[in-house]
Amino acid sequence: MENAKLLLVDDEKGFLDTITKRLEKRKLKIWAVYSGEDALVELEKNTAIEVVVLDVKMPGMDGIETLVEIKKRFPLMEVIMLTGHATVETAIDGMKLGAFDYLMKPCDIDELISKVKEAIEKKRQHDEKIMEARIKEISDRMV
Repeated sequence: MENAKLLLVDDEKGFLDTITKRLEKRKLKIWAVYSGEDALVELEKNTAIEVVVLDVKMPGMDGIETLVEIKKRFPLMEVIMLTGHATVETAIDGMKLGAFDYLMKPCDIDELISKVKEAIEKKRQHDEKIMEARIKEISDRMV
């Protein structure tokens, strides 16, 4: 789990700063942005990111719109939704649209880390299968 690479997306600066510090103390590499639009820009330029932790309720492009766009552009990216009590239905909708899971805010740091770990394992398995398929394709062409 060390060296896991996460993108945190939340418009609440205080929350984002706190969670970033707590995750960095656990040796995770964190990128933090304050909007869905900024998340998409960061994902375009940073292919190392493995999992996105995305707030549902944000001004401008909300979490669901951001999730849809992430899944369109980066289909294998795992996304964990963060939601307040009023938006649980929205988080469940997010799961139907491809989110890995959702957590209630404020979330327990150990629970968040557990979900991130599961999401990273799933992402790395997908990446490994793709790499194996590419290697097989190349070796089949060489025969």
